Amino acid sequence: MLYVLNTGLVPVDWDEVKEASIKMRKITVEEARALLQSEFVSAVGHEATAMALAALLGTEISVNRVAVKMRKGDRAIHFMLKGRLPEGKIITDIDELNQIGYHLLVSEVEGEG
Repeated sequence: MLYVLNTGLVPVDWDEVKEASIKMRKITVEEARALLQSEFVSAVGHEATAMALAALLGTEISVNRVAVKMRKGDRAIHFMLKGRLPEGKIITDIDELNQIGYHLLVSEVEGEG
């Protein structure tokens, strides 16, 4: 399964996975867009973040407050801001997103289980 997350954490399902190695690398917007051509699950829990990601990645990113438990073979696209927003601040457009800066990463769970 492919997930979209707004965190750098890799949420491994330790009830099912005995041992894991995580491969993670930085990707471009174009690489993220290509990955999102296949089926994916959004785990982005905030509407403003989902809207900004949708505009950035050119595809619908739904608001979905779910707990992700990645297993062997699962991948995730991680969206991470380069800076911390002031309390109560909500990003409303791509210009604000670009001003703060962000990283896009892709991870994959490898291992037993």
